[in-house]
Amino acid sequence: MIFRLSQKLGRKIKAGALAELPMDENPFADWSAQMFLLDRRQCIHLCNTKSFFSTIMFGRGISDANEFIKSALSHLSELFQRYGYKSVFRQRIAPASAEVHFAKALNRSVTGSMNRLIIDATWMPGEAELSPLDMETQLNEDLLSALGDGRECSYQTPLQALKAMVRGDPRYSFE
Repeated sequence: MIFRLSQKLGRKIKAGALAELPMDENPFADWSAQMFLLDRRQCIHLCNTKSFFSTIMFGRGISDANEFIKSALSHLSELFQRYGYKSVFRQRIAPASAEVHFAKALNRSVTGSMNRLIIDATWMPGEAELSPLDMETQLNEDLLSALGDGRECSYQTPLQALKAMVRGDPRYSFE
C-alpha cells in the first residue's frame, strides 16, 4: 500500500525522505494525503490517487507515521462501509496494508485535483458548521475534469470513478 504525502504532512508524521514510486498495481491501495486548515483546525484530506474518492480526517493527535496509518485505515474502513463497499475494503485494501510505503505525490494532475477539492471544502457554504462527514459527501460528488474520459466537457465525480473501479473498468486500473 502506498500513501503519497504532501511535504508538510510528511514532516508532521516524521515519514522521512519520501520516495518517488510508481502507482501500486492495486488501484485501491494507492492513496494521496494533504494537510489543510479548516476554521483553524488541522485536517487531512485522504483520497484514492486514481478516483479521488475522499475522506477528511482531523490532524490533531496524529504525530507519527504509525498513528497516521492507523487513523487512515480506520477512516477508509468507515468510508467504504458508509458507501456500501465494506467487502472492497476487506478484500482489496486491508490485505495491502500489511506493507505500507510513503511516497511523494504522483504528479501535478493529482496534486492540482486535490488542491481543487480542498479549496471546495474550505469554501463550502457554512463550512464552519459542516462536519467532516458532510464535507466528504460533497467532495465525493464534486465534478472533476481529471476523471473525464478526455472528451470535451467530460467530467466525473469521485464516487462515479470509485464505482467504475469496483466494476473493473480498465480506465481505472494501473497496469
